[in-house]
Amino acid sequence: MKTYLVTGGAGFIGSNYIHYMFKKYKDIKIVNLDKLTYAGNPENLKEFENNENYVFIKEDICNAEAVNKIFQEYDIDRVVHFAAESHVDRSIKNPEIFVQTNVIGTTVLLNAARNAWEQEDGTYKEGKKFLHVSTDEVYGSLEEDGTFFYETTPYSPHSPYSASKASSDMLVKAYIDTYKFPANITNCSNNYGPYQFRRN
Repeated sequence: MKTYLVTGGAGFIGSNYIHYMFKKYKDIKIVNLDKLTYAGNPENLKEFENNENYVFIKEDICNAEAVNKIFQEYDIDRVVHFAAESHVDRSIKNPEIFVQTNVIGTTVLLNAARNAWEQEDGTYKEGKKFLHVSTDEVYGSLEEDGTFFYETTPYSPHSPYSASKASSDMLVKAYIDTYKFPANITNCSNNYGPYQFRRN
């Protein structure tokens, strides 16, 4: 049985992911690590409270001691990293919070995964993977001419939020290049659907 560490799993996209995974796979374990900030809602996952393959841990991804303990206790196979401070307006008011969570928090997770997965010869245990979920806002703004962003589009963040996400992307890329760390990055655009946080 593979064990997934999902960060930010009580949020909009994270909770949809957990619902999807449990619907598709019967033989997985999910450890949901969420600080339960303004956008985290445990009610999104209430139906899994008594599922023996689901564990909820209320904690901050910046807490290295707690994150390392999770890797030791649960023998994590996959990390799906959704946890992030988001929304441009909030980042303009409090940029330091975005740097702390999105940059430092991602570094804590990368280090914990590397410590748990790397073998003495520098290779990694088979089947391990870190998925870093980012945003298309790292690319800046599109012109209204029908063009698209591509993976090769240069980064051009314009807010503290997008700059903090671009920074976390660069850290993941650096771990892939420097340590041959088994990771992928997704840069999705806006999402809509069930469990979405409603702003006033």
